[in-house]
Amino acid sequence: MDRIRAYNPSVDEALIDRAYVYAVRMHGTQTRASGDPYFAHPIEVAGILTDYRLDTATIVTALLHDVIEDTDVTRADVDRLFGEEIAELVEGVTKLSRLEATADHKRQAENLRKFILAVSKDVRVLLVKLADRLHNMRTLGFIKSAAKRERIARETLDIYAPLARSIGCHRICTELEELAFTHLNPVARDAIIRRLDTLRAGQGKAIVLASEEIVKRLDGAGIAARVVGREKNAYSIWRKLQRKSLGFAQLSDIYAFRVVVETEEDCYRALGVIHRTWPGVPGRFKDFISTPKQNNYRSIHTTVVGPRAMRIELQIRTEAMDRVAEQGVAAHWRYKNETYAFDPEAAAAAGGADPLANLRQLVQVLDQGGDAEDLLEHAKLEMFLDQVFVFTPKGKLITLPSGAMPLDFAYAVHSDVGDTCLGVKINGELRPLRTVLVNGDVVEVVRGGKVQAPTDWPSLTITGRARSAIRRHMRQFERDEFLRLGKSSLDHLFERAGKERAAVSLRPALDRFASASEAELYEAVGRGRITPAQVLEAVFPGLTETDKQAAVARRRIDAQAAPLFVRGGGLAPGVTFSISTCCTPMPGDRIVGIVQPGNSLAVHTIDCAELAQYEDQEDLWRDLHWTPEAETATVSNAKLHATIGDAPGVLGQACTIIGEAGGNITGVNMRQRHANFFDVVFDLEVKDARHLTHIAAALRACPNIETVERAQR
Repeated sequence: MDRIRAYNPSVDEALIDRAYVYAVRMHGTQTRASGDPYFAHPIEVAGILTDYRLDTATIVTALLHDVIEDTDVTRADVDRLFGEEIAELVEGVTKLSRLEATADHKRQAENLRKFILAVSKDVRVLLVKLADRLHNMRTLGFIKSAAKRERIARETLDIYAPLARSIGCHRICTELEELAFTHLNPVARDAIIRRLDTLRAGQGKAIVLASEEIVKRLDGAGIAARVVGREKNAYSIWRKLQRKSLGFAQLSDIYAFRVVVETEEDCYRALGVIHRTWPGVPGRFKDFISTPKQNNYRSIHTTVVGPRAMRIELQIRTEAMDRVAEQGVAAHWRYKNETYAFDPEAAAAAGGADPLANLRQLVQVLDQGGDAEDLLEHAKLEMFLDQVFVFTPKGKLITLPSGAMPLDFAYAVHSDVGDTCLGVKINGELRPLRTVLVNGDVVEVVRGGKVQAPTDWPSLTITGRARSAIRRHMRQFERDEFLRLGKSSLDHLFERAGKERAAVSLRPALDRFASASEAELYEAVGRGRITPAQVLEAVFPGLTETDKQAAVARRRIDAQAAPLFVRGGGLAPGVTFSISTCCTPMPGDRIVGIVQPGNSLAVHTIDCAELAQYEDQEDLWRDLHWTPEAETATVSNAKLHATIGDAPGVLGQACTIIGEAGGNITGVNMRQRHANFFDVVFDLEVKDARHLTHIAAALRACPNIETVERAQR
């Protein structure tokens, strides 16, 4: 109560007291996995929200958020005792909690759909849910089941941390990521922590001196500033090791300084002082004050070569910007006119917009009629990506995720613009639709009549809105392709099990999966809603475990199997595929086909060096896609090239890391040996490109491994 009263003098103490007593009484003798009384949990959740200075209704909701779920209390009881507003919030949080009971991928996607629709109406539902998840993650270690811990941690990393980031709650997002990382990959986290400890011991004094030097320079220019150093957390480093082909020692932003000044004008004055004092690093400047991020984050980022030739990353912002950066939407609750609530005027003055604008963009994905798994894919993608700022010919600013292409722009303007897109002009020149947009581009869409969307269009977009609109546009044309794919998958699975699909009745599978016809079942298999293994189990429940394992074993993607796992639009009947050995494509890679003599297509990754010779022959290019089966039922060959420090046991250590990450080593080739290092190429079997990236990141976290790259032939 003291903490609430400090920021909200008009707090209804009697209401909060009543909610506290009611929660304690209703939860009674219930206990948590830690052995603590259950009512300690809602009290901790409410305490977290007082740190963010939330209003009385939100605090009461936190105290009551589990009473409907875990006791005999009903929505009507809460409505009668605490009012309609609180009852609606409590019910909203309760519905979200009930959706977490399963780890099934499709159910998780449907949960996210309901989640977004619920929280898009009132941000307080999400804030309570984030605080609830944060306390549960802090106590996750008390859960005995390792599988359950992993499920909760994975869900936190995939859903809750990105949701926290999308509304600007950086502090909650960061803690959720670190806690989830601790449970999902403790070996990698410990390796990174050890490297940070070593780095801290070696650079600690230099960092202190750099901070003092920054303050001195700003004071000399008459700028009052608060300079705070920060260390990049372990999960952020891990993500960077995954995304970029860098060794730990090459990361330049492990340490950074936050320069907090009084006014927006002071931000640019401070930037001038810093750039006049130390040389800036090219390509390392971003102005998020003039162009804020979608979650209302505002700051200036720059990197300079500072004192003692040390690269220093700086974030320059005002106190108000700093609060928004850490607390997001929660920073805009204000005491005004003797009431305490979200203040839209204060949010607008701080450069903020609708706090739920990002989530409402995902609601637009729902409106396009995409299925639940599409939504899960697009939601994760959009919440993780950074931004690029482009303009219409009339000068309107359009914000898109980094890596967006012209079709993303077209659908961001309007769905009709996307549906009628024939081509695009970028900065006045006609450009291919596969062109990646960069900051400052002026984009003009060349339009025509509404025609059938080419089947390669989804590969030319990255935003959920564009992909869902295209999927709706294409849905009526693609059913036959999914039906064929599902039928082919079942034929091959039954054949590997020693059965003949055409000779048996699929009625048991139709009944089990509520399919009206065999065609509907094939389509469901083709779309990945039902796995071929599930159909096999339904039709042959007595099949031996050995036969089942043989039937569902992952198939290797090679030239012979390629037609089962690669598809593309606009291909004539009888076209054959071949997997190029120059770049060894695997599921997860973006792929293209090059027409070869004899009506065949050579499948390459989009960044394959061999494609350079075809740059002027656009008519030979075909956009291709991996089938759902390729992403779940195959293994691929891959090569990793590593430069390793010469030390006893280091090669064995690298092999152990690969094995722990789920990779299968099929060959090791020692290529070149230097005085202190040697080069080695690992031949691996991996599930997909993401699996390979995970292995590479795990190797980069090892102190004795300098570089790790995906190798070509």
